[in-house]
Amino acid sequence: MCGIVGAVAERNVVQILLEGLRRLEYRGYDSAGVALIHNDDLNIVRRIGKVKALSDAINDENGLGTTGIAHTRWATHGGVTEANAHPHVSSERFAVVHNGIIENHKSLRESLTAKGYRFNSDTDTETIAHTVADIRKGTDTLLEAVLSAVKSFHGAYGTVIVDKHDPSTMVVARSGSPLVIGLGIGENFIASDQMALLPVTRRFIFLEEGDVAEIKRESVRIIDANGNDVEREVTESNVEHDAGDKAGYRHYMLKEIYEQPSVIRNTLQGRVSPDGVASDIFGRGSDEIFAKTEHVKIIACGTSYHAGMTARYWLEAFAGVSCDVEIASEFRYRKSVVKPNSLLVTISQSGETADTLAALKLAKESGYMSSLAICNVDGSSLVRESALSFMTRAGAEIGVASTKAFTTQLAGFLMLVLAIGKHKGMSSEQEQAILQGLAELPSKLEETLALANEIDDLAEEFSDKHHSLFLGRGDQYPIAMEGALKLKEISYIHAEAYASGELKHGPLALIDADMPVIVVAPNNELLEKLQSNVEEVRARGGIMYVFADKDAQFASDETMRVVNVPHCSEAIAPIVYTLPLQLLSYYVALIKGTDVDQPRNLAKSVTVE
Repeated sequence: MCGIVGAVAERNVVQILLEGLRRLEYRGYDSAGVALIHNDDLNIVRRIGKVKALSDAINDENGLGTTGIAHTRWATHGGVTEANAHPHVSSERFAVVHNGIIENHKSLRESLTAKGYRFNSDTDTETIAHTVADIRKGTDTLLEAVLSAVKSFHGAYGTVIVDKHDPSTMVVARSGSPLVIGLGIGENFIASDQMALLPVTRRFIFLEEGDVAEIKRESVRIIDANGNDVEREVTESNVEHDAGDKAGYRHYMLKEIYEQPSVIRNTLQGRVSPDGVASDIFGRGSDEIFAKTEHVKIIACGTSYHAGMTARYWLEAFAGVSCDVEIASEFRYRKSVVKPNSLLVTISQSGETADTLAALKLAKESGYMSSLAICNVDGSSLVRESALSFMTRAGAEIGVASTKAFTTQLAGFLMLVLAIGKHKGMSSEQEQAILQGLAELPSKLEETLALANEIDDLAEEFSDKHHSLFLGRGDQYPIAMEGALKLKEISYIHAEAYASGELKHGPLALIDADMPVIVVAPNNELLEKLQSNVEEVRARGGIMYVFADKDAQFASDETMRVVNVPHCSEAIAPIVYTLPLQLLSYYVALIKGTDVDQPRNLAKSVTVE
């Protein structure tokens, strides 16, 4: 979850490190720090808060170094204090930054304390620094010390270590937490995400599980989990990153909401035609796998889980294939039964979500026929470890609350439904209806964004609210779940979502004038049932906000505010109805005065359990 940047060069690297942290700040923003080696001195600067506080603290005197490591933190072990901020130091010589969790840190701490090492933080990371320092006493190089030290660590780590007595070297280790090497000319870099290094290089090496690497100005040496020297593939990145440009929007989240028509066009481009989906968009051999698929298992977390929940309705209703969806953190810790000819589908914006990756590794050992990753980051761990993959092409998403990543995942799932459905007897009428819906989707999203001013006005009525209820039926139920998640993420209003038919089984007890009820109401076969649920709320004095198809015959009155959403086909309605809920959460957050792009306690890429 934290952001890591490192550099070894002949030039001063401090601005490279700070810019890298700015680009990774969405991964954690509780505190930030740098360690710089200059003239055999190790200089540490750490600050609570965002990267700007760190940048402001660095002046000409302490802002020099040709080798350095930097970190922006999302707190796990230890509170948000300067003492707990990274980098951590041992023996006034070794500095360490770390992403992940050292699960056996308590026993390590006890052993190191007994040897005389003094701990200055409450973090698990400090045990890495002292362990390396202790082992280094008996080795010839920092690389040897780290190779020995990692055998002591249980858990997940992406870590970078420097030694002021060896100022031209960084040693890095990866286990369960991603690291990527950036290659320069007479200089090299390390980061937890290639986005951090795009200003200085386009050539990358993605470290694999168990790799330890020694990075110098002119060379990179990689040793795999078996202790062998290995060569890893060098990839040329064409990723674009606009973290410094909000394009005139007040927040990244609003920019990314408005980007959705264009990114959906990118997702569909070259993949969908009036004749169907291209045969190779999920990877080589996917057609043969889909023909054999009798069941789909979807595993994901958070917003991606809601995308999977929506896809379950589509796969069963349109493609005629059974499907179940599970939260990755639950799947990996329970015994499950694999159905014959099951396709495992994992979803992640970053492709580095720890629980989803662990679930994929477990599933690969459990007899699934094949695996497919739906992801936004090419070259990510999830993509590399899956047999098939689908890139959503959403572009860099900087706002912590996911918007365009979610809707492009849904578009990808509709294409998956078409690809599987053609082998399962999907009617040509149903196929054409989905294809037509996808063709219309970008323009329907543009029409929906035109509701922004109306939703902004509606949001004023949430200024004094502390709780809310979201309702949806069928494939709109997961959309209601996603709407509730967005509202709680960025406005800090408690929000719950229910399938509308569940109202009478308990949630009606919550209904009163202080509990706004948000309803998604497309004009589909469940509309009459939904209208009955609305009447149940009205009869108990509830105040409702209904996002409804213009033909759904809802009318505003003193108890109900209706926003008419453009009419769209059944297949794409979940995607279209997502946008008004995103806008609602955004405008409510503005009223509440919260940090929209970097909400408290959260981070973008969850690489720890």
